[in-house]
Amino acid sequence: MNNTSPDYRSVYEGNLRTRMTHTRSNSEVITDAPIDNQGNGEAFSPTDLVSSALCSCVMTIMGIKARDMGLDPIEMSAKVWKSMASNPRRIAKIEIQLDLRIPGATDQQKTILERTTKACPVARSLHPDTQKIIAFNWL
Repeated sequence: MNNTSPDYRSVYEGNLRTRMTHTRSNSEVITDAPIDNQGNGEAFSPTDLVSSALCSCVMTIMGIKARDMGLDPIEMSAKVWKSMASNPRRIAKIEIQLDLRIPGATDQQKTILERTTKACPVARSLHPDTQKIIAFNWL
């Protein structure tokens, strides 16, 4: 087993709830099982976190590329939809609608930024059968 300090710690609190603590920052994330899987649905579910991680990764990759291109300021927000499949229970599809505003960005720069999202490590880590749909809404 790895002998270095862990990235985070997780504790099962009972009633299908976990509490994770990020080692470096001490920030916490709580998960609950979703209502459709015997839970209370009072917090993000583990599969919600996967979907959120994809969205966050895409936004981060775009932010890095925009900064490298000298584009500032950049405004982004997103909506995320997750669809589950059964047999086996898994994430079947993640849809992300990104709303972006980058004053002065050319069409070519926007295309570059959209293509950059394909380098997202979370997207590359998801099962190939998981559909990943990202819609870019340039404002």
